[in-house]
Amino acid sequence: MTRAIVFPGQGSQSVGMGKELADAFPAARAVFDEVDEALGQKLSQVMFDGPDDELVLTENTQPALLAASIAVLRVLEAEKGFDLARQAVFVAGHSLGEYSALCAAGTFSLADAARLVKTRGQAMQVAVPVGEGAMAALLGLEAADAEAIVTEAAGDEVCDFANDNASGQVVVSGSKAAVERAVDIAKAKGAKRAVLLPVSAPFHCQLMKPAADVMAGALSDVTMSDPVVPLVANVTASAITSADDARRLLIEQVCGRVRWRESVLYMKECGVDNLLEIGHGKVLSGMTRRIDRDLASSSVGTPEDIAAFS
Repeated sequence: MTRAIVFPGQGSQSVGMGKELADAFPAARAVFDEVDEALGQKLSQVMFDGPDDELVLTENTQPALLAASIAVLRVLEAEKGFDLARQAVFVAGHSLGEYSALCAAGTFSLADAARLVKTRGQAMQVAVPVGEGAMAALLGLEAADAEAIVTEAAGDEVCDFANDNASGQVVVSGSKAAVERAVDIAKAKGAKRAVLLPVSAPFHCQLMKPAADVMAGALSDVTMSDPVVPLVANVTASAITSADDARRLLIEQVCGRVRWRESVLYMKECGVDNLLEIGHGKVLSGMTRRIDRDLASSSVGTPEDIAAFS
């Protein structure tokens, strides 16, 4: 078995995330405590008990998902002797999950990663006033369709191809009116569904340039090491091995496309036959099955999953 480890992004969160882990494993509790201390807030309480409208704030969602992923990883290390450097050939993360992947691979500390994604969430939220941007999922269409649709829909506004998640599952992002035009065009082109997403900002489009500038400053102030396992980066869908490349691509990623389908296929072409999703939920495992059914996929996020892990 040749395994890659993948980490989920925004959309996988739910109230109660991490609580069973924290109750069952000291290694998980230590992660949540460290993130709380790094951020100067009781984020773990929001994760465990809600309220939902506080958890779904982007500035909370992002460090919460990071904490949940690293908690699972630390428990696997403590309970199962898991060694990322020995047992994985790549790491990758969907959007925000790229920070979890790099933290897991030792590129930056957990405390620094938590502060970075908190800053990222805040910067993304303020980059575009609420109501001026939008994102939409176009289901049943492929990457080439999305490219054509955003070109037609943009006009003199921003409409970018934001996420190539899986075959028949693409996302566009940009100015609200342009994204609404994209929805109409997609329906006319035969999309199975084309719907606006309930997001607080238009992620992964050129409107996020102010947030990219903020992250350039934040990342320049953080100590980063080369990852112990190559990272398959969102914006290139290929592997990198240096801290300098990781820093540059994390900045580009704020506005750039999440090339997840291509990333998964790249890993398969490099010999990966098993993708293990570490963190809360099973979103990426579902995407993997849509991308290539020959790739084995599994997820570890609960005490039961950890008990069954081998």
